[in-house]
Amino acid sequence: MKTTSKIVAGVAVALIGVIVIATALFLYQRNNASDDRPDGMINVAMDIAVDIGGQRFTRWHTPRELPTFAFKDATGETLTLVDFHGRVVLLNIWATWCPPCREEMPSLDRLNAKLGGPAFEVVALSIDRDPALVKPFYNEFDVQTLHGYFDTSAKVSNVLRAPGIPTTLLIDQEGREIGRAFGPAAWDSPQVENLIESALLSASVQDSE
Repeated sequence: MKTTSKIVAGVAVALIGVIVIATALFLYQRNNASDDRPDGMINVAMDIAVDIGGQRFTRWHTPRELPTFAFKDATGETLTLVDFHGRVVLLNIWATWCPPCREEMPSLDRLNAKLGGPAFEVVALSIDRDPALVKPFYNEFDVQTLHGYFDTSAKVSNVLRAPGIPTTLLIDQEGREIGRAFGPAAWDSPQVENLIESALLSASVQDSE
């Protein structure tokens, strides 16, 4: 009986060793797999964290479908993401009373000034109850290029599962979420430009196929 127990114990130890080695090899291969993305990030069939000026941006391995939601522009027209199809969008959910939002808004404006156009736009979506507060805010912080977009019901935060503001989503030309960040960030940083240029490049490749 003792011999049998020793054999069983030995087999169990050997199996555990095989499992540990196999797991280690898997993790090593996964962490060393890479692609030719212009931003040099790792493609490992999983979500990828990118540092954007001290804040974490999580880029999903596969773009995610977003629920339908509506908001208004400065003329009072109701819009959805369908109205932005064909453009890459950086959707920033913010409010004038939010100190971190005030901190990051100038960098969003600089990003839009540099890359904004027919192919890309920063959509700064205010959840202030009074849309009239946004224009004085833009004047105070010398925001030159951002348009006014409003969700006075603040429902979009729940729809998009934004735990707080600011929350920022990068959205592709088909209205799918590429990734998101929580909290203020340096949006005019090279890392962000790489993310946007990568999204634009992916869209161009898809259009040519």
